[in-house]
Amino acid sequence: MKKVIAITAALCAFGVSRLQAQWVVYDPAVHTQQILDTAQEIAKYIEMINNQVQQIQTLTSQLNEFKHYEDLFGDPKSVLLATVKPLTDDLRKSELGVTLTTLEGAVDAGQAMLYNASGLYHSVGTTFTTPNGQTVTRQQAPYLPVAAVQKTTDNYLAVSTDATARRVALKQKIAAATDQLKAATTDAEVQKLTGVLIGLSSALNNTDYEINQATTSAVVQDIANRNDAQRQIEAKKEQQHAEFTEAVRKYGQTFRLLNEPTQFPTR
Repeated sequence: MKKVIAITAALCAFGVSRLQAQWVVYDPAVHTQQILDTAQEIAKYIEMINNQVQQIQTLTSQLNEFKHYEDLFGDPKSVLLATVKPLTDDLRKSELGVTLTTLEGAVDAGQAMLYNASGLYHSVGTTFTTPNGQTVTRQQAPYLPVAAVQKTTDNYLAVSTDATARRVALKQKIAAATDQLKAATTDAEVQKLTGVLIGLSSALNNTDYEINQATTSAVVQDIANRNDAQRQIEAKKEQQHAEFTEAVRKYGQTFRLLNEPTQFPTR
């Protein structure tokens, strides 16, 4: 009897466990929380999508503004000016003028004797003939200061001629750049043309500087020559005074003056 009861109890326990495995437990609170969590995740996703859409709209607006800016102000890379290369070529050009030190180092007395300024003056020549027919070679030393002035004069004429031609060309380029500036349609073109005009004006002013430098060299050399001439005069006067004093002293030692009355013979 005990065995039957035990077997029956075991079967009942097994049946109950099989029956509990087949039942589904439903918790309304848990289910509701799952729905709320899913809804929050969907809301966050929608917010993220909206932020991305807003960013795309902002970038599109900025791109449109950049395009509008480019339409108004222009693209500096696309502005090509024909006056830029002539300007850079002129600025890179070496100055024609020579320094005063270089000019003085190239002085040639022989050239000074033959100098005629393209027929404006009469050449004195390196030699001359005396009335008796004797040929005399001129001394070079006295002509060196003259040769220096002639060098600085030639330098000034060369610089002045070159500067005059460049000034005419630069003024034409300034006029052309000014006309382009009047017809400019974008800010980029205006800015580039303004820079070119500033450069052309600087180049034009530089020609004045070159002429002034050449003029100064000629004036300084002339002043130096005048100063040297005055120095030679003073030196010659001092030398003549010393020679005269020495000659008078020697004369007094050689010839004695009579300090007694002359005695004439009587009968």
